[in-house]
Amino acid sequence: MANLNRRGFLGLAGLGAAGALGVGAFGRAPWGTWYAAADTLPGTTLDTVATPVGTTGYRALTAGPGWPVVVRGELAEPRSGREDRRIALASLVQLTDVHVVDAQSPMRFEYVHPFTGSAFRPHETLTTQGLVSLVQRVNAVGSGPHTRRGFDAVVSTGDNTDNKEHAELGWFLTALNGGTFVPNTGAADRYEGVQNSGADLYWNPESPILDIYKKAGFPQIPGLLGAALAPVTSPGLNTPWYCVFGNHDDSVEGTVPSGIGPLEAMYTGSLKFEVPGSPEQARAVDIATKFDPAGVPAALAALTAPPRHVTPDPSRAPFTPRQFIAAHLDPANTGPGPVGHGFAPDAGETGIGYYSFEIAPGVVGISMDSTNRAGFVDGSLGEAQFRWIEQTLRDGSSRFHDADGRPVTQSRDDTWFLLFSHHTSESMGNLLPDPENPGERRYSGAELVALLNRFPNVLAWINGHTHENRITPRPGPTPAQGFWEINTASHIDFPQHARIVEVVDNADGTLSLLTTLIEADSPYEARHGDFSPTGLASLYRELSFNDIHADASPLGGGGDHNTELLLPSPRG
Repeated sequence: MANLNRRGFLGLAGLGAAGALGVGAFGRAPWGTWYAAADTLPGTTLDTVATPVGTTGYRALTAGPGWPVVVRGELAEPRSGREDRRIALASLVQLTDVHVVDAQSPMRFEYVHPFTGSAFRPHETLTTQGLVSLVQRVNAVGSGPHTRRGFDAVVSTGDNTDNKEHAELGWFLTALNGGTFVPNTGAADRYEGVQNSGADLYWNPESPILDIYKKAGFPQIPGLLGAALAPVTSPGLNTPWYCVFGNHDDSVEGTVPSGIGPLEAMYTGSLKFEVPGSPEQARAVDIATKFDPAGVPAALAALTAPPRHVTPDPSRAPFTPRQFIAAHLDPANTGPGPVGHGFAPDAGETGIGYYSFEIAPGVVGISMDSTNRAGFVDGSLGEAQFRWIEQTLRDGSSRFHDADGRPVTQSRDDTWFLLFSHHTSESMGNLLPDPENPGERRYSGAELVALLNRFPNVLAWINGHTHENRITPRPGPTPAQGFWEINTASHIDFPQHARIVEVVDNADGTLSLLTTLIEADSPYEARHGDFSPTGLASLYRELSFNDIHADASPLGGGGDHNTELLLPSPRG
């Protein structure tokens, strides 16, 4: 491990005691100091950020100024001269909530989007093109912008698929591993989904119909749907990658539990409900999916508008958690490695979706399965997994605190821990019994935070689910017991981010986590009618920004973007 080149580390000479930098523009933020990088790495949001043109209506995007780095010292005070002493320990990329969508599936509830905006997105036919563009960006950047350490790992923190279909899973795996695939189900020669239904509930891109999206300024783009179904080629990631379960990888539409016969049959059936008989009927379906899964078939049966006949396709069949894991373990899906992408060799049989893995020497990742097999959006952890996490942390800690707060010292080689899950601490309140293990206790996010606070070697808990950028300090009873919770926006909804995390030892009794957001490598300016892979990926971003259900909250504030997150080092 080499000391960082001080010039390569954004030219951070002249740090004052408060952490203010003597380069670029700098000023005060609620957390401390922010600075503009003097030596940015192209391809990150340190350099440029997607920015709308104009202030109203349907807007194009262009390259705006990059975001500065915000130094956050809530858990440890930044010390002067640390840029000259730093040692890079690890560098990784988090992808999250890529939601690869089979937009033509009969098992979707698009018509409830007036109540639940994520039920339909105008850009959902382009998720694979957007993901491949993100893969290309990760490969092009290749290393942490601050340390220049090559990426040790890429971790996808759940909602890899949108509706737990085998087709979606195959596209996701090929996009990350490399290869060519056709993002189409049903008829081979045409699109059969809501975007050519003629219903004004949806954006009909190839039709002049004045739907509610065109009333908001959306364009007409003849030929788009056919182009969206053309073969897609991905180079695959250059870095070993690891996978985490999300609720959309486990439940119907990320909400309804698996195993409801009539719904399972709809996946591979030939009837697609595109419009309800009335808004009240749509609302009834929406309420049932959120609060009464057993009532969903009855709510669907009550729809009075006739369904559309579509071409059935067995590749739309829903996968089980074990099948999801088995697909990752298939040698044909190894790509850049590792075999299984983190899942244990027997996990396809046991169904255990959690594991640990070495990110870099002395830095270990703990991948958690926070989904609840009982369904619904939020998650929790089972007793066996919770105790496994505790034991894994014990095994890598020479000092920690027991459940009563008493300090414990033991002879162990210390390991730094980064934890990964789909759900956040605040979205892990679903304590319904696991149908596969109904007698097992479930643990909430608050209980997990309390567990992690017992172990000073825990640096961060990295997650997704909210589709927002949020970074939150989780202080413990003593300064050494705090960690950072790092929540990253999705890649299906704007701003379509992924996040680089670099771990460095400042050699002064502190550590820093350096977080940098990245965007896909497609141009910001979308040219309507450009059906090249990059043109479609650019359109994917532009449409997501203009989605009538989008808002600014996923962006987060400056302290949630590009940051330096300080921590005390328990090793001194």
